[in-house]
Amino acid sequence: MARTALITGASSGLGAEYARQLAARGMDLVLVARDVAALERVAGEARASGGEVEILAADLLDADDRARVEERAGDPRHPIDLLVNNAGFGLPLAFERNDPDAEARHLTLHVEVAMRLMRAVLPGMLERGSGRIVNIASVAGFVPRGTYGAAKGWLISFSRWANVTYRARGVTVTAVCPGFVHTNFHERMGLAPGKEGVPAALWLRAPEVVRESLRDVARGRAVSVPSLRYKALVALSRVVPDGLVAAAASRGR
Repeated sequence: MARTALITGASSGLGAEYARQLAARGMDLVLVARDVAALERVAGEARASGGEVEILAADLLDADDRARVEERAGDPRHPIDLLVNNAGFGLPLAFERNDPDAEARHLTLHVEVAMRLMRAVLPGMLERGSGRIVNIASVAGFVPRGTYGAAKGWLISFSRWANVTYRARGVTVTAVCPGFVHTNFHERMGLAPGKEGVPAALWLRAPEVVRESLRDVARGRAVSVPSLRYKALVALSRVVPDGLVAAAASRGR
């Protein structure tokens, strides 16, 4: 694995789990999120593994904050060897009822911010001849599932292209596509645990998702779909009519 990782959305959920597992593998970390207190808690756990941890409190939807993170990502004096684009949030599936400004922020965070940070780290990675980029997408990116699925679909498509384009120069790009994962993602949408409308068999645990995805990242794969059950569902979605896939994907949020 690489030496220094920058993780967005690192204060909770999958971002915090990536911080824990990468620190345990001996990596130094740059943790990015808005919640300083939560970042400090994650940093404390990571430092227990012996590595250095830098906290960068930033709202990635604020242009000035985003510019600071981009600058740190591209700093040649302290290079980033592994970028994890994890920051994100969800919206209800009823696009016609959603606030258009909220939809615009959603699109910006999931697509534009990830694109800008990839652009910030790539020149240095290519110059050094090594680097890994991890884009946290979703199985929603393979199916008709509102603007969340559309945004994640962009990440998957771009990651596949970038992996082909840059792999020969030492840089791999992987879209990680989990299904439903037990984190606080759904709670932030106002859904109490157990009230998401998703069968228990479809829930995954964050440690397993991160562990399996890091194996795929180490192998240089363009797409990682953690768990056999979701690999099977993604394969099935490619042969089932869109209407049936969209109806099945409408469960949960």
